[in-house]
Amino acid sequence: MTTKKTHFPPTTAQQRKLLFETWEQTKSVTVACRTAHVGRTTFYNWLPKFKEKGYAGLETFERRGAPPGTGRKSEEIRAKVIDMHEAHPDWGKRRLADEVAKANNWVRLVSLNTVRSILLEKGMWHPEKKQRKKER
Repeated sequence: MTTKKTHFPPTTAQQRKLLFETWEQTKSVTVACRTAHVGRTTFYNWLPKFKEKGYAGLETFERRGAPPGTGRKSEEIRAKVIDMHEAHPDWGKRRLADEVAKANNWVRLVSLNTVRSILLEKGMWHPEKKQRKKER
């Protein structure tokens, strides 16, 4: 028999404050988590921040993610894609990505969707709307 997993949405500063106030009063992680409606993992994630900075450490936090600018392709690659598209406007994103890879010893430098987004930024991408098949 499998147990039902409980999903806890991201916590608010108010929840975190209630969590650690309850924990300090009762010294019970279980009671504190139930009172604040958070998981035990959340408690243990926030515990080092609470011990280091107290209640002030619970107020704000930084969301992690990719560092800014990591998803940007170099201007050289962008220029190659744009130049190839201007020279061959009938080529699609797959052909353009393959041609860039071919010029680089078949090492893929740019994905199909990146080619599309580069052309969209320059206003050069105009996909044709697909015609629906007629039903018989």
